[in-house]
Amino acid sequence: MLTYLLITSIVVIVVLRFVRFYIKFYKNKQVLQRAPAPPERFFLGHFNVFTNNPDRYKLFISSISLTFADHIFARIRLFSKKYYPIYRFSTPYITIANCLEPNDIELVLSSTKHLSKSKIYTILTPAFHFTILQQLLNIFNEETSKLVDKLLEKNGKIIDVVPPITNITLQSIAETAMGLDNINESTQRNYKDAIYKIGAIFLKCLSKPWYRMDAVYSWSKLAKEESAIVKVLHDFSNYIIKEREKEMSSESHVGTYSKKKRLAMLDLLLSAKNDGADIDYEGIREEVDTFMFEGHDTTSMTISFLLQDIQAKVSKYASEDFTTKTGYDIPEGTVLHIHIFGVHRNKTLYPDHLKFDPDRFLPENVNARHPFAYIPFNAGPRHCIGQKFALLELKAALCGILRKFKLEKVDDMFEVEFRPDLVLRPKKDIKVKILTRL
Repeated sequence: MLTYLLITSIVVIVVLRFVRFYIKFYKNKQVLQRAPAPPERFFLGHFNVFTNNPDRYKLFISSISLTFADHIFARIRLFSKKYYPIYRFSTPYITIANCLEPNDIELVLSSTKHLSKSKIYTILTPAFHFTILQQLLNIFNEETSKLVDKLLEKNGKIIDVVPPITNITLQSIAETAMGLDNINESTQRNYKDAIYKIGAIFLKCLSKPWYRMDAVYSWSKLAKEESAIVKVLHDFSNYIIKEREKEMSSESHVGTYSKKKRLAMLDLLLSAKNDGADIDYEGIREEVDTFMFEGHDTTSMTISFLLQDIQAKVSKYASEDFTTKTGYDIPEGTVLHIHIFGVHRNKTLYPDHLKFDPDRFLPENVNARHPFAYIPFNAGPRHCIGQKFALLELKAALCGILRKFKLEKVDDMFEVEFRPDLVLRPKKDIKVKILTRL
């Protein structure tokens, strides 16, 4: 009898929660109906737009064979142009508002609702102070010099710039933020392979909405692949933590650690833990995961894209009901997508938007634009903590390479096809010809 009552109670609770969820979901969907959207199907909403009629979108991608990720990227680009300044996606379980207009984006990103940063950011802030970053310049220059030496061996040859650039950015973040002088090539290679694989899994999950249910996903082959790859990533971060702990212990033992002028980000986290702060090894490992990926992959892709033509270039939830500057009502709980890629290629904001034109960022041109028309590091309370770090690394690497080499384009930048991933990547090699300056 008790078992029957328990099972009945659980079923009733689950059903009630399900009903409450869908009542709120459909109320929110009705509020968002004013927002333009592609044609949708009953119940499925817009899920089918990512799987049907691929020929309609080939004007955005020249390749004949398109992957699922290519379809997503091409169609979102099309919808961003067709339904500007905002458009809606609906599925059986979620509705998304896609924001493309700077005034709307400012309204979202400037909000302080539910955006308070954790205590970890207070611990980490000193590691990104301007005076500390200036000390990192020597490391950036040293890593750039190593890269230049390797490129000298390729003088007169055509190379793909992505692998060597990725190596320098990964080693730079390891040394500057983690305090490690060197990571062997085999460990680097395994880590980078795992990053690519986890990105592919993420994109596969987008095509299967039922994978959002843990009970279903946990039994899938994809979940087992993800578990194995995540282990590689976590092992890499744990390796870094253990190695740095050994070095800190050794430095402290010989009396050199306390005399260091600069503490790496990882040093600050480990010291805080040892001093009794509310952070454990798992929390530290999560921060290492984040900074190792975001601190190397984003900058490596940026430098790689820049090198091809430099000589001639976020999601949130609505925490309360609000109305966008463009006049659309957004109910609480709506998923908000900020289309940074689309904003940066807006023809209204940037005439001749695909041209490499550094003059766009002269003071007089910047002042004439909306401040949220260019947000490569996000903006508002959640702006990227590593913004100055990334810009300093970019400048050091580019200056070091261009002082020594003249780079000749092999392919035109307009021929570069993008591949969506955890970061935006090129579908094929970014090729340049390396020539030593006389």
